[in-house]
Amino acid sequence: MTNLATAPGGPAPGFEAPGVGDFDLPPIAGIEGLTKPVLLLVFSAVIIYVLFRLAVRNVQLVPGKAQFLGESFHGLVRNTIARDMIGPEFLKYVPFLTALFAFILVNNLFGIIPLIQFPTFSHPGMPYALALMVWLMYTVIGIRHHGLGGYLRISTWPPDVPWWVRIILTPIEFISNIILRPVTLSLRLFGNMFAGHLLLLVFILGGEYMLFVADDLALNVLSPFAFGMGIVFTFFEAFVQVVQAYIFVMLTASYIGTVLADEH
Repeated sequence: MTNLATAPGGPAPGFEAPGVGDFDLPPIAGIEGLTKPVLLLVFSAVIIYVLFRLAVRNVQLVPGKAQFLGESFHGLVRNTIARDMIGPEFLKYVPFLTALFAFILVNNLFGIIPLIQFPTFSHPGMPYALALMVWLMYTVIGIRHHGLGGYLRISTWPPDVPWWVRIILTPIEFISNIILRPVTLSLRLFGNMFAGHLLLLVFILGGEYMLFVADDLALNVLSPFAFGMGIVFTFFEAFVQVVQAYIFVMLTASYIGTVLADEH
């Protein structure tokens, strides 16, 4: 987080509210392309690999704690997302959805972990790339299952609709189902992570300013309330981070189920 305290001896400036610039992090060690979000993506992959390896290291009929947690996480994705959203062929997609859920969840939770305090998907390039990968995956699945013509038909040609309605409806369905899906999928994740982290910055940095910089007794006295609100919103942000990871994976499973269906 940016430190807004002034240099010793200087006049106390007004509070400079955090903004987009606080998310534009410089390259690490001057290496172009190597930024904190990139390192966090790699770090999250390592964490997920280690945790799942520990969960399956010594599989037993009566699971230990690590195996129980791993099976519970896998079961959550399999039973509440994949099975309900995809249908009979859901099992083959459970590993991908489980890994996707874990990947998004860990990167979201980075935003409230001390010393890290940056949700990776609050940087727009990350959710855009993830949504594009998901879009490519379910598009390929749909084309393989129905052929190109069949995939376009189920995506843009609703059954039992008069021909004169289809003249208007088909372009709308094409834009909605093929072009806008990855856009809305990425923007939902990005917007929530960006707004939540920005809100935390406002309260934490505002509390810092009120306590250490402002030459006003009233602001000094009220500063603990700003820090308290920062703590409250940290717990709220943790809830949002989990929910947004779940929604992203649920929508991904829904899109896969849609392209596997025989009717739109």
